[in-house]
Amino acid sequence: MTADPLFFRHNRERLAAALPDRTAALFFSGEEKHMSLDSDYRFFVDRNFFYLTGLGCSGFVLVIEKEDGRVKTGIYAPARDSMKERWHGKRMDLSDIAAIAGLSAEEVFDLEKYEEKEFELKRDTDITVFLDSSSVMTRPAELKAQIEKDGRKVKDVSEITTSLRLIKEPLEYESIREAARITEEAIEEMKTLIRPGVSEYELYLKLEYEMAKRSSMAFAFETIVSCGKNAFYLHHSEPEKDGDGIAKEGSIIQIDCGARINGYCADISRVFFVGEPEDESDKRMKLLGLIQDLRKAAFGFIAPGKTFASLNSQMYDIAGKWLAGQGLIPDNFTEEDVRRYYWHNTSHFIGLDVHDVGPRDKEFEAGNCLAVEPGVYIPEWDIGFRIEDDCLVTEDGCLLLSSGKDSPEGIIVG
Repeated sequence: MTADPLFFRHNRERLAAALPDRTAALFFSGEEKHMSLDSDYRFFVDRNFFYLTGLGCSGFVLVIEKEDGRVKTGIYAPARDSMKERWHGKRMDLSDIAAIAGLSAEEVFDLEKYEEKEFELKRDTDITVFLDSSSVMTRPAELKAQIEKDGRKVKDVSEITTSLRLIKEPLEYESIREAARITEEAIEEMKTLIRPGVSEYELYLKLEYEMAKRSSMAFAFETIVSCGKNAFYLHHSEPEKDGDGIAKEGSIIQIDCGARINGYCADISRVFFVGEPEDESDKRMKLLGLIQDLRKAAFGFIAPGKTFASLNSQMYDIAGKWLAGQGLIPDNFTEEDVRRYYWHNTSHFIGLDVHDVGPRDKEFEAGNCLAVEPGVYIPEWDIGFRIEDDCLVTEDGCLLLSSGKDSPEGIIVG
């Protein structure tokens, strides 16, 4: 699956349509961050820049200008330079940049010309400049300070990009579906290693290798493999080789990982039982039954018009009654009682970021993509876990983008 240049052109057209007249919106791909004096961290492009161009390189600038209803687009990128490429790797031809972004060759410029364009926009007080306040890159904030130093106001374009990114096009949710498929294939390969004595480190390496082998080199987030009590650390992203990081007979292994395809993330959590339970009194099986009930209720509840808050409330009610039945909280429980065991929210947006942009108080709409992860953690039982799948909100409910696999046959390893 590859991204279509028309998709990125369409995104720019929708953004331009939402911009007022006599404006210029600037997006920066970002800059590499130094890890040491002679090496950099792996570069990840600004998500809004990627959404509008499909390009993942550092040092690029996208300028979209709108005047008298006419839209002018330009991408500024470093030109080929044999000496710099010798030391830092090859650069893209300007014609290749145009092809990926769905632009004409006349709309891609040498980065050296950007300084002149920026000076022009700073000087023209009749033009309102839009910058992206949601960017984690440094340049938008620096440019905002420079422009506002002279009393001009800069507008925030992130409200527009967020509203666009919230509603996923087919290419987007199919990319999430493909990322989920790769993730689950990697988990299936990994689970063949599960046995008493296997380490988190071994399972972690196997997961990441299997995802990378399937063309996902940049993962959606730091892979989580947690054995036993380590599952109580929700983002346990440093796999251990010994001690608590060794799987034991009768314990659990929590997996939380995601591939990334076309820039879009999967977010999948699975739990494995080390050693098959002898009977239904096994606390792992009791908790599994609750998590399965929560998942069924969540996927039946999600629909346009619902919210994250109303979904959480539904989950708290189901989990609360179960926890009260186990004698863990009082029968007349409060939300605070439930949250002693239900530690995280049930769901979040997913897309170019694993926790994608969007206000948490907004009602769900058809086209939203969600990760759904009910989880309960019971220190008194020395057990807790979540199972997570990804879904697309449809006109009348939701559709799974991942397998939804949570049956005992699918997660128990003898």
